[in-house]
Amino acid sequence: MMMPHPESDPRLTADIEGYVSGEEDASSPERLCAVTRERLPQDAMVRFVLSPDGVVTPDVACRLPGRGVWITAKREHVETAARKGAFARGFKSAVTVPERLADLVETLLVKRCVDLLGLARKAGQAVTGHDQVRDALKGAPPAFLLEAADGAEDGRKKVYFLAKALYSGVKVAGALSAQELGMAFGRDRVIHGLVRPGAIAGNWEIAYRRLTGFRRAPELDWFPEPEQ
Repeated sequence: MMMPHPESDPRLTADIEGYVSGEEDASSPERLCAVTRERLPQDAMVRFVLSPDGVVTPDVACRLPGRGVWITAKREHVETAARKGAFARGFKSAVTVPERLADLVETLLVKRCVDLLGLARKAGQAVTGHDQVRDALKGAPPAFLLEAADGAEDGRKKVYFLAKALYSGVKVAGALSAQELGMAFGRDRVIHGLVRPGAIAGNWEIAYRRLTGFRRAPELDWFPEPEQ
Protein backbone atom coordinates (compact mmCIF):
# COMPACT_ATOMS: atom_id res chain seq x y z
CA MET A 1 0.00 0.00 0.00
CA MET A 2 1.46 3.32 -1.07
CA MET A 3 1.68 6.11 1.47
CA PRO A 4 0.43 9.66 0.88
CA HIS A 5 2.84 12.38 -0.13
CA PRO A 6 4.46 14.53 2.57
CA GLU A 7 2.10 16.95 4.27
CA SER A 8 4.35 19.88 3.38
CA ASP A 9 3.24 19.86 -0.26
CA PRO A 10 0.79 22.78 -0.55
CA ARG A 11 -1.33 20.97 -3.14
CA LEU A 12 -1.98 17.89 -1.03
CA THR A 13 -5.74 17.78 -0.51
CA ALA A 14 -5.36 15.88 2.75
CA ASP A 15 -3.19 18.62 4.27
CA ILE A 16 -4.62 19.26 7.72
CA GLU A 17 -3.31 22.77 8.27
CA GLY A 18 -5.64 25.21 6.52
CA TYR A 19 -7.93 22.29 5.79
CA VAL A 20 -10.67 24.16 3.95
CA SER A 21 -9.58 26.62 1.26
CA GLY A 22 -6.52 27.63 3.30
CA GLU A 23 -8.60 28.79 6.25
CA GLU A 24 -10.32 27.24 9.22
CA ASP A 25 -13.86 26.12 8.41
CA ALA A 26 -16.06 27.66 11.09
CA SER A 27 -18.93 25.33 10.17
CA SER A 28 -16.93 22.19 11.00
CA PRO A 29 -16.79 21.51 14.78
CA GLU A 30 -13.39 20.74 16.21
CA ARG A 31 -12.65 17.30 17.63
CA LEU A 32 -9.77 15.92 19.66
CA CYS A 33 -7.62 13.33 17.88
CA ALA A 34 -7.17 10.31 20.12
CA VAL A 35 -3.63 9.82 18.78
CA THR A 36 -2.06 13.27 18.34
CA ARG A 37 -4.24 15.04 20.98
CA GLU A 38 -4.67 17.92 18.53
CA ARG A 39 -8.00 19.68 18.06
CA LEU A 40 -8.86 19.79 14.36
CA PRO A 41 -11.95 20.44 12.24
CA GLN A 42 -14.25 17.45 12.15
CA ASP A 43 -13.97 17.43 8.35
CA ALA A 44 -10.27 16.58 8.74
CA MET A 45 -10.93 13.48 10.84
CA VAL A 46 -12.55 10.05 10.81
CA ARG A 47 -15.08 9.05 13.45
CA PHE A 48 -15.15 5.56 14.96
CA VAL A 49 -17.88 3.96 17.04
CA LEU A 50 -18.29 0.61 18.81
CA SER A 51 -20.63 -2.01 17.41
CA PRO A 52 -22.94 -3.75 19.90
CA ASP A 53 -20.36 -6.53 20.25
CA GLY A 54 -17.49 -4.12 20.92
CA VAL A 55 -15.87 -3.97 17.47
CA VAL A 56 -14.27 -0.67 16.43
CA THR A 57 -16.27 0.52 13.41
CA PRO A 58 -15.42 3.43 11.06
CA ASP A 59 -18.27 5.92 10.67
CA VAL A 60 -17.13 7.94 7.66
CA ALA A 61 -20.53 9.61 7.22
CA CYS A 62 -20.80 10.49 10.96
CA ARG A 63 -24.27 8.97 11.22
CA LEU A 64 -23.89 5.95 13.50
CA PRO A 65 -25.21 6.23 17.07
CA GLY A 66 -23.10 6.05 20.20
CA ARG A 67 -19.93 7.53 21.59
CA GLY A 68 -17.38 8.47 18.97
CA VAL A 69 -13.59 8.40 18.96
CA TRP A 70 -11.97 10.70 16.42
CA ILE A 71 -8.69 10.12 14.58
CA THR A 72 -6.97 12.50 12.17
CA ALA A 73 -7.67 11.33 8.61
CA LYS A 74 -4.23 9.86 8.03
CA ARG A 75 -3.36 6.21 7.54
CA GLU A 76 -0.46 6.36 9.97
CA HIS A 77 -2.62 7.78 12.76
CA VAL A 78 -5.28 5.09 12.39
CA GLU A 79 -2.57 2.41 12.40
CA THR A 80 -1.04 3.96 15.52
CA ALA A 81 -4.44 4.05 17.24
CA ALA A 82 -4.97 0.36 16.50
CA ARG A 83 -1.48 -0.61 17.59
CA LYS A 84 -1.18 1.43 20.79
CA GLY A 85 -4.59 1.04 22.40
CA ALA A 86 -6.03 4.48 21.62
CA PHE A 87 -9.48 3.03 20.95
CA ALA A 88 -9.67 1.20 24.28
CA ARG A 89 -8.66 4.42 26.05
CA GLY A 90 -11.07 6.53 24.04
CA PHE A 91 -14.06 4.23 24.57
CA LYS A 92 -12.99 3.44 28.13
CA SER A 93 -13.70 -0.26 27.58
CA ALA A 94 -12.28 -3.41 26.05
CA VAL A 95 -12.56 -3.31 22.28
CA THR A 96 -11.88 -5.49 19.27
CA VAL A 97 -9.89 -3.74 16.55
CA PRO A 98 -10.35 -5.28 13.07
CA GLU A 99 -7.22 -6.32 11.26
CA ARG A 100 -6.14 -3.84 8.56
CA LEU A 101 -8.44 -1.17 9.98
CA ALA A 102 -6.81 1.59 7.91
CA ASP A 103 -7.52 -0.41 4.73
CA LEU A 104 -11.16 -0.71 5.80
CA VAL A 105 -11.33 3.07 6.26
CA GLU A 106 -9.85 3.55 2.79
CA THR A 107 -12.45 1.21 1.27
CA LEU A 108 -15.29 3.07 2.97
CA LEU A 109 -13.92 6.45 1.88
CA VAL A 110 -13.68 5.24 -1.71
CA LYS A 111 -17.32 4.16 -1.50
CA ARG A 112 -18.31 7.55 -0.13
CA CYS A 113 -16.47 9.33 -2.95
CA VAL A 114 -18.13 7.06 -5.51
CA ASP A 115 -21.57 7.57 -3.96
CA LEU A 116 -21.19 11.36 -3.97
CA LEU A 117 -20.13 11.33 -7.61
CA GLY A 118 -23.22 9.25 -8.33
CA LEU A 119 -25.35 11.94 -6.69
CA ALA A 120 -23.59 14.59 -8.74
CA ARG A 121 -24.33 12.64 -11.91
CA LYS A 122 -28.03 12.33 -11.06
CA ALA A 123 -28.19 16.04 -10.26
CA GLY A 124 -26.56 17.01 -13.55
CA GLN A 125 -23.51 18.28 -11.69
CA ALA A 126 -20.97 15.90 -13.23
CA VAL A 127 -19.73 15.24 -16.76
CA THR A 128 -17.68 12.35 -18.15
CA GLY A 129 -15.79 11.74 -21.37
CA HIS A 130 -12.80 13.51 -22.87
CA ASP A 131 -14.73 15.64 -25.38
CA GLN A 132 -17.62 16.31 -23.00
CA VAL A 133 -15.25 17.51 -20.26
CA ARG A 134 -13.43 19.79 -22.71
CA ASP A 135 -16.75 21.28 -23.85
CA ALA A 136 -17.89 21.80 -20.25
CA LEU A 137 -14.63 23.58 -19.42
CA LYS A 138 -15.29 26.13 -22.12
CA GLY A 139 -18.55 27.07 -20.43
CA ALA A 140 -17.65 27.46 -16.75
CA PRO A 141 -14.88 26.64 -14.25
CA PRO A 142 -15.05 23.22 -12.61
CA ALA A 143 -15.01 22.42 -8.93
CA PHE A 144 -12.79 19.42 -9.73
CA LEU A 145 -11.35 17.63 -12.70
CA LEU A 146 -11.56 13.85 -12.30
CA GLU A 147 -8.75 11.84 -13.85
CA ALA A 148 -8.46 8.08 -13.46
CA ALA A 149 -5.32 6.97 -11.64
CA ASP A 150 -4.70 4.44 -14.42
CA GLY A 151 -5.59 6.74 -17.33
CA ALA A 152 -3.23 7.70 -20.14
CA GLU A 153 -0.89 10.64 -19.57
CA ASP A 154 -1.51 12.29 -22.94
CA GLY A 155 -5.27 12.65 -22.57
CA ARG A 156 -4.95 13.75 -18.95
CA LYS A 157 -2.56 16.53 -19.84
CA LYS A 158 -4.74 17.79 -22.68
CA VAL A 159 -7.69 18.22 -20.33
CA TYR A 160 -5.65 19.73 -17.52
CA PHE A 161 -3.78 22.28 -19.60
CA LEU A 162 -6.98 23.39 -21.31
CA ALA A 163 -8.47 24.01 -17.85
CA LYS A 164 -5.31 25.83 -16.75
CA ALA A 165 -5.43 28.06 -19.82
CA LEU A 166 -8.99 29.09 -18.96
CA TYR A 167 -9.00 29.25 -15.16
CA SER A 168 -6.69 29.60 -12.17
CA GLY A 169 -6.55 27.25 -9.20
CA VAL A 170 -7.68 24.15 -11.10
CA LYS A 171 -8.20 21.20 -8.74
CA VAL A 172 -7.56 17.66 -9.91
CA ALA A 173 -8.60 14.43 -8.21
CA GLY A 174 -6.65 11.42 -9.43
CA ALA A 175 -6.78 8.86 -6.63
CA LEU A 176 -9.69 6.84 -8.02
CA SER A 177 -9.19 4.18 -10.67
CA ALA A 178 -11.07 4.09 -13.96
CA GLN A 179 -13.16 1.22 -12.60
CA GLU A 180 -14.00 3.12 -9.41
CA LEU A 181 -15.00 6.22 -11.39
CA GLY A 182 -17.04 3.98 -13.65
CA MET A 183 -19.01 2.68 -10.67
CA ALA A 184 -20.12 6.24 -9.92
CA PHE A 185 -21.34 6.82 -13.46
CA GLY A 186 -22.87 3.44 -14.25
CA ARG A 187 -20.11 2.42 -16.65
CA ASP A 188 -17.33 -0.15 -16.71
CA ARG A 189 -14.63 2.53 -16.80
CA VAL A 190 -14.38 6.32 -16.77
CA ILE A 191 -11.09 8.08 -17.54
CA HIS A 192 -12.00 11.78 -17.58
CA GLY A 193 -14.67 13.59 -15.60
CA LEU A 194 -15.64 16.93 -14.14
CA VAL A 195 -17.64 17.99 -11.08
CA ARG A 196 -19.40 21.33 -11.26
CA PRO A 197 -19.41 23.73 -8.25
CA GLY A 198 -22.16 23.28 -5.68
CA ALA A 199 -23.07 21.59 -2.42
CA ILE A 200 -22.32 18.10 -3.70
CA ALA A 201 -18.89 19.23 -4.87
CA GLY A 202 -18.18 20.58 -1.39
CA ASN A 203 -19.04 17.25 0.23
CA TRP A 204 -17.03 15.44 -2.44
CA GLU A 205 -13.98 17.58 -1.65
CA ILE A 206 -14.18 16.70 2.06
CA ALA A 207 -14.45 12.98 1.24
CA TYR A 208 -11.60 13.15 -1.26
CA ARG A 209 -9.34 15.01 1.16
CA ARG A 210 -9.92 12.30 3.72
CA LEU A 211 -9.25 9.59 1.15
CA THR A 212 -5.88 11.07 0.22
CA GLY A 213 -4.81 10.58 3.81
CA PHE A 214 -5.06 6.84 3.13
CA ARG A 215 -4.27 6.60 -0.58
CA ARG A 216 -1.60 8.34 -2.61
CA ALA A 217 -2.72 11.41 -4.56
CA PRO A 218 -1.08 10.83 -7.99
CA GLU A 219 -1.99 14.28 -9.28
CA LEU A 220 0.98 15.58 -7.29
CA ASP A 221 3.26 13.59 -9.59
CA TRP A 222 1.33 14.37 -12.76
CA PHE A 223 1.48 18.15 -12.34
CA PRO A 224 4.54 18.78 -10.15
CA GLU A 225 4.47 22.58 -10.05
CA PRO A 226 2.49 23.80 -7.00
CA GLU A 227 -0.38 26.16 -7.65
CA GLN A 228 0.42 29.77 -6.75
